[in-house]
Amino acid sequence: MRLRASNIAIDRGGRRLFSNLSFELNPGEALTVVGPNGAGKSSLLRALAGLLPLAEGALSPLDASDATLGEAAHYLGHANALKDSLTPRENLEFWAAMLASESPPRMTPATALDRLGLGHVLDFPIRALSAGQKRRVALARLLVADRPLWLLDEPTTNLDADGQQLVGSLIGEQLARGGAVVAAVHHSLPAAVRAVSRVELPP
Repeated sequence: MRLRASNIAIDRGGRRLFSNLSFELNPGEALTVVGPNGAGKSSLLRALAGLLPLAEGALSPLDASDATLGEAAHYLGHANALKDSLTPRENLEFWAAMLASESPPRMTPATALDRLGLGHVLDFPIRALSAGQKRRVALARLLVADRPLWLLDEPTTNLDADGQQLVGSLIGEQLARGGAVVAAVHHSLPAAVRAVSRVELPP
């Protein structure tokens, strides 16, 4: 996945969040998006995912695929997008089925949950899990379908030190496979992540 943003601008609620933003992202690279609250970090990720229109400029995937950016991307927002009444296994089975027509399977739900250290709560209802465990289930969604671009909004939210290191490992594996990552963060990605560039949005 190669991605180019050319002079893009985003408006929300009648206010210009930012303008004239350009960057290029190549396979095996991660881009962090930083800035104060309200600067437009989440809005940029939503625009990359195809969930929010641009006010100006263009986003272009630079590869031979006919897939749109949204079809090529996993989007993990602030909300975990989990059904509290279902188990982690059932939630991931749902997402695997939803994504199956667009992306080949990568891991089974059980394998993905094991990778996230949650094999022991495979069949617990989501509502019984801690905030950190719920975030890990949401992260496991990245592993049940193969997509070249990960869009991560504060991916380490609610995670302890081990969980944060695990996020670094997952991102490192994605980059090593030739994937790309755009992450909105307040500070930086875990130290294990290499090949990181940075976009800073103004207040």
